[in-house]
Amino acid sequence: MHLEVPAVSLSAVLSAVDPSPTPSESGTPRVPSLQDAQESATNAAGWVEENWSTWLAIGLRVLLILVIAMVLRVVVRRAITKLVDRMSRTGQAVDGTTLGGLLVNVERRRQRSQAIGSVLRSVASFLIMGTAALMVLGTFQINLAPLLASAGVAGVAIGFGARNLVTDFLSGVFMILEDQYGVGDTIDAGVASGEVIEVGLRVTKLRGDNGEIWYVRNGEVKRIGNLSQGWATAGVDVTVRSDEDLDRVKATLSEVAEKMGKEEPWNELLWSPIEVLGLDSVLLDSMVVRLSAKTMPGKSLTVERELRWRVKRAFDARGIRIVGGATATEDVESADPTAGVAPPSVYASTISPQSVAASPLPPPTSTTK
Repeated sequence: MHLEVPAVSLSAVLSAVDPSPTPSESGTPRVPSLQDAQESATNAAGWVEENWSTWLAIGLRVLLILVIAMVLRVVVRRAITKLVDRMSRTGQAVDGTTLGGLLVNVERRRQRSQAIGSVLRSVASFLIMGTAALMVLGTFQINLAPLLASAGVAGVAIGFGARNLVTDFLSGVFMILEDQYGVGDTIDAGVASGEVIEVGLRVTKLRGDNGEIWYVRNGEVKRIGNLSQGWATAGVDVTVRSDEDLDRVKATLSEVAEKMGKEEPWNELLWSPIEVLGLDSVLLDSMVVRLSAKTMPGKSLTVERELRWRVKRAFDARGIRIVGGATATEDVESADPTAGVAPPSVYASTISPQSVAASPLPPPTSTTK
């Protein structure tokens, strides 16, 4: 038995599955119907209903992290502020002593406390807010492993490349914490010396004696000599002749020191009476008497110049002679330059009797026959 299958073209199948629009329908855009809008709204509502709890939990978690971070930041900053204020008041216990009056400087302590507090608050804020940012990213299911690995590699690279910068920064932090020097101090940093005009965590600016400005990196400073902390010492050496009356010299110096200590402005610059320490050295024709006093920081040279001026005037009035150099030289009358020349000898003349008598006898002559 033979069955015949009718031939069906491909175009007929496609037209049956998805009939092509008529020319009139293809020319105008299709307007969504009310049924399509209802289906879209139903789908959106279903998606929201399925995921609203997840998004709400994520939002509440992010909000909780930010609130805790902000509260913790405020608490830590206030604690640091109170700690710094307590540090600034620790020096008040020794205000009644002479040493406390010399070492405690309220303004200097206040500036140092503000610098320390600023550094600590900045570090605390960076740590707290950075940790909060990482926790927020983790809440959104973001993989932090590549980010932390990249940050670690970048940190190591920056650390190797900027090791001098890190050294300068850490040296500046410890310099401020230890109160090694401050603005207005005169220091000797080894590589440069002068008055401190700006203190930074990386660079310290100094103004030299001739007005130049030195930029000194904190990491390059190996030792610091602060000439402005506490007090300065003014020392004057007076060299007199060895035959001067020591009691008279001491009395004159004591009178000059007492008078200078009572006059302004030297009574404010002198923080202790000028002392006559006694003989510093005794030589064959001179002796050195030393005077010393504690002065306001940075004013020792001024006090020394004034003290030398007054000592010279007092010695001139008393007839006490100051000699210079390590030894004194005597003023003697110039002697006759020919006094040390020996008179001419009689033996210098060949015809003098003494020269003839001292001349050797001629040898005898022998005759041969």
